[in-house]
Amino acid sequence: MRTETKVLLLLLAAGCVAPDTSPDSSPEPEERLPNVVVLFSDDAGYGDFGFQAFTEPDVEGLTPSLDRLASEGLVLADFHTSASVCSPSRAGLLTGRHQQEFGHEMNLPIGSKASGIAAAGRSLADRMRAAGLVTGYVGKWHLGYREEDHPNRVGWDWFHGCLQGSRSYYAYDEPTDLRVIQENGVPTPEEGYLTDRLGDAAVRFMEDHRDEPFFLFVSFTAPHGPLEPRPGDLERPELARLEPAKRRKHAALVAALDDNVGKVVLALERLGLEDDTLVVFTNDNGGQTQNGARNGPLRGRKGMLTEGGIRVPAALRWPGRVEARGVSDVPSTTLDLARTLLSAVGSSEVDDPVLDGRDLLDHWTRGVAVPDAPLFWRQRGARGQRAVRLGPWKLLHEDPDDAPQLFDLRADLGEEQDLAEEHPERVAELTQLLDDWETGLVQPLFGAVAK
Repeated sequence: MRTETKVLLLLLAAGCVAPDTSPDSSPEPEERLPNVVVLFSDDAGYGDFGFQAFTEPDVEGLTPSLDRLASEGLVLADFHTSASVCSPSRAGLLTGRHQQEFGHEMNLPIGSKASGIAAAGRSLADRMRAAGLVTGYVGKWHLGYREEDHPNRVGWDWFHGCLQGSRSYYAYDEPTDLRVIQENGVPTPEEGYLTDRLGDAAVRFMEDHRDEPFFLFVSFTAPHGPLEPRPGDLERPELARLEPAKRRKHAALVAALDDNVGKVVLALERLGLEDDTLVVFTNDNGGQTQNGARNGPLRGRKGMLTEGGIRVPAALRWPGRVEARGVSDVPSTTLDLARTLLSAVGSSEVDDPVLDGRDLLDHWTRGVAVPDAPLFWRQRGARGQRAVRLGPWKLLHEDPDDAPQLFDLRADLGEEQDLAEEHPERVAELTQLLDDWETGLVQPLFGAVAK
């Protein structure tokens, strides 16, 4: 034993030196911010996932990864997008604003020089980055083709995807600039199956940023057309029985999507990030039944403001924060994601009045009740279709020259019984809500505007 150590022990024993009982003055390490991962599918059917209350019988067992994710968290059973088609739906989610407020009401035409998402001002990625998260976007963009609308210019630190709204799942010989998979503006080699490429890129981003909090948005093109299954998938036992051929190919795209959702979730677990990560899955609009999707009991499809066009599957998982096997029946939309995700990472911007959605974090994590709030939709401008939801009641105005329809969605999810004549006071109330909301909107900057 060293001499100085012996002396110290003798002094302590004799009471000549008091032991150091003062608290450790070294600073406590700051608690790491959570990661947020959003997994976003494209044109999937409401009934095409096993975790849904209305699962089509022919696809039972087709989506084990998403079914597991949902079983370990919360299913949002009354969840909607802010638009019934791809581009405006993304514009609303990724700004937290009604996209009609900045003219992004319709699908952006290919190669258009019209103002895209940059017209909205601060994006959700800008806000997440300001909160201290590194931001990554993988997959389909469809939010602007001008330089100022490029993902790297609107808050995304890293972009691996294509600018156009759709492309082949197979490798091109010579892809256009809008269809090529680029990484921060640099084209990548055309090789492999698209859904797998996007899943791999998402995993690579998480591996590269495992030691810092991140916000990752994975915008799959699946199961949007073209109906190009991964080689060999049509022979999988769970797919071989499906008919007709279009339905079978659509289901194969869903199966490849689920495989890559599983790839992302397993990577989080392998990296030790499972408990630190809020994962949200949803879809961009109602299922495209013309391409083989099925929407269960819902009326209509993509492009419509009936429930089949705007109600989408959704589930989330956050171990230790969100109770497993829960179901939320609160009517909500993708506009609510911005405030809620900002709340999850402790951002001071959660209360920014420009954001249109609500903060549902306490509801997701603690089951706190959420009061009814109106949800709005409009497409094709001031003389286009419009709708409003308040509690169980939905007012649908498909033609401004015709009377609106009124549905009680809790009793009539298929929107089969128009109750407008029986409840004129409810029609008047909801019509006034719609009229007041529309005073803050502008006409669409592009797309087929109703005359």
